[in-house]
Amino acid sequence: METLLEQKTHRKLGFTNLESTEVVMNLNQLLANYQVYFHKLQNFHWNIKGRDFFELHEQFEKMYRDVFNKIDEIAERVRVFGKTPTSNMEAYLDQASIKESPTDLSGEFMVRTLVEDMDNLLTNMVETTDVASANGDVGTVDLMNSYIKELEKEHWMLISWLQDK
Repeated sequence: METLLEQKTHRKLGFTNLESTEVVMNLNQLLANYQVYFHKLQNFHWNIKGRDFFELHEQFEKMYRDVFNKIDEIAERVRVFGKTPTSNMEAYLDQASIKESPTDLSGEFMVRTLVEDMDNLLTNMVETTDVASANGDVGTVDLMNSYIKELEKEHWMLISWLQDK
């Protein structure tokens, strides 16, 4: 005979606590990567020098503004599951596979670094999509698909910019 406790399984949005936790772990990993990426973009925006200054200064600002919005959306997606998003730099730096960069870099090296980070973000997004899909979380899958599509285009554009360098 099943006890009352065994019958009660926490479900948020139709997901069990375990399913929610799996998705949220991946979202928090992505959040950490995006936070480090955001700060790197600001670093590059503030510290770009040389012949590519005007072009890259503007591009980096456009990129970090977009990333700022994505950070907010990811954190809010975590809250949708009734969980708490990671929200301090120590935890971000510990969780993130993207690493900080020095300040005094050439524009070309900055772009090459961002392309590597984009590869990392894309991998993280695909993993998040896989986990969300396996748990029937179409909301997160939809969010990740839109991010992937945008980042692939941005990646292609930066790779194209590097081809004549």
